[in-house]
Amino acid sequence: MSLDSPVLWLALLQIIWINVLLSGDNAVVIALACRSLPDKARRMGIVLGAGVAVVLRILFTGIVATLLALPWLKLVGSLALMWIAVDLAAPNEAGEESVEASDSLWKAVGTVAVADIVMSLDNVVAVAAIADGNWWLLVFGLAISIPLIVAGSSLVMALIDRFPLLVWAGAALLGWVAGDMLLGDVAVIERIGAETTEHLHRIVSAVGAVLVVAVAYGLKRYKASRGHDNLAA
Repeated sequence: MSLDSPVLWLALLQIIWINVLLSGDNAVVIALACRSLPDKARRMGIVLGAGVAVVLRILFTGIVATLLALPWLKLVGSLALMWIAVDLAAPNEAGEESVEASDSLWKAVGTVAVADIVMSLDNVVAVAAIADGNWWLLVFGLAISIPLIVAGSSLVMALIDRFPLLVWAGAALLGWVAGDMLLGDVAVIERIGAETTEHLHRIVSAVGAVLVVAVAYGLKRYKASRGHDNLAA
């Protein structure tokens, strides 16, 4: 894809959008890890920690993107991506409060970097799926979105709280990408034929998007009813 390709710029926007949606907790971890540092050191810890996280996440995403070229792994990645999408719209209770504050700058940077990698498996799978092996998209998309998360985490979270539809649209997008990814698996193409997969791409992608939203909505309603029952008890 050339730089003037609308497909490339659409994919770049998708990477930034999904990475921002999936990284809200990471911004909280950064704040918690650096909260005991002096003001000046705190800002430095946030910047350095985010910088290390960018480099490590690009490397890990590149590795995942390379592995997805192997037979059956795109199928597995597609199923994982669907679960990630469901979890985005109907999240489990997070445990960011367990992140220890650090009184040393470099200890805080290490905590931020390790926590970001541990918490970012969903980001890595999602971004690798959207980039589809395009390293330019991987590097540029992550390099833009991660500093955006760090610098504007409170704004991002406020927007998501104000417009919940952003989260549901993001989950639907991941479901669409997961469906497309499933039919891009080498083993699947060999078994049903390239021409058939080409015809089925949009249908399976749409089914993935609808399935994710439906499952997430049902799961959210179920959690809400369980919570109501627990309160009543």
